[in-house]
Amino acid sequence: MPRLKLASAFALTLVLGAGAARAAGAEAVLVIKSHRFEPAQIKVPAGQRVKLSVHNQDSTPEEFESYSLDREKLVPAGTKATLFIGPLEPGTYKFYGEFHQGTAQGVVIAE
Repeated sequence: MPRLKLASAFALTLVLGAGAARAAGAEAVLVIKSHRFEPAQIKVPAGQRVKLSVHNQDSTPEEFESYSLDREKLVPAGTKATLFIGPLEPGTYKFYGEFHQGTAQGVVIAE
């Protein structure tokens, strides 16, 4: 009987661990270059939390801003920042650069 409990506990750990790995694996990378976001369109899985890594390659700071994602993050020149979005319903979510709104525009598409 103790072996059965141990085997059950091990199986449960594997199942839970696999689920956590899938959820933790959703990641997107966004680069700020020439006051633009690259890529300007990011597709992410709906219903999952996503790690968004933002790398500012410009010589000036930029602020990732999105009302629809409810996120705001200052990214100093030449640095990287991480933020988490979601889980999101299927749809399109706009974001922009606070300091260069004319050029720094993009969307997250959750599907």
